[in-house]
Amino acid sequence: MKKSKNIKELFRRVKLLILDVDGVLTRGEIIYDSQGRELKIFNVKDGLGIFLLGRVGIKTIFLSARNSEVLKRRAADMKVAEVIGGFLPKENALGGIKKKYKVTTEQICFVGDDLIDWRLIERVGLGIAVADASLVVRKAARYVTKKKGGEGAVREVVDLIIKAQNLEKKIYSILKNPHH
Repeated sequence: MKKSKNIKELFRRVKLLILDVDGVLTRGEIIYDSQGRELKIFNVKDGLGIFLLGRVGIKTIFLSARNSEVLKRRAADMKVAEVIGGFLPKENALGGIKKKYKVTTEQICFVGDDLIDWRLIERVGLGIAVADASLVVRKAARYVTKKKGGEGAVREVVDLIIKAQNLEKKIYSILKNPHH
């Protein structure tokens, strides 16, 4: 893992959160029902964190190598800015994302878990690996979560962004008045 003198400063800069899906938002398992429909299990705490982050002005994008209707449904629930599915290599999406969302590389946080995430983790301002990510990805990351993918790792990242940017009061205000 690349050591940073001040990891809190990297979290303070974040204006856009990009998340891999399988292995980050889920445990990395794919379940098919008897009709061949894909099922995924998402962590509800991750979901609330992503939703609240959006409410305080930090957008989230799901960037997956796979296209999934289940993912689009979950993204809609959380008010995710965009789902980019079926995109490889992932780092090639960076230029378009920066332009579309008017952010710099330093303002982007990306969370991944496996080799197809490695290069993007190295290219953004804050590359994060989940605790159970592959060794190469953990070594490339600026931060490795304490929690595993699908088990609250995303919420851990969201909480660190909120804390570093002193957004707690805004979050509490939103929770008190959710329709405002």
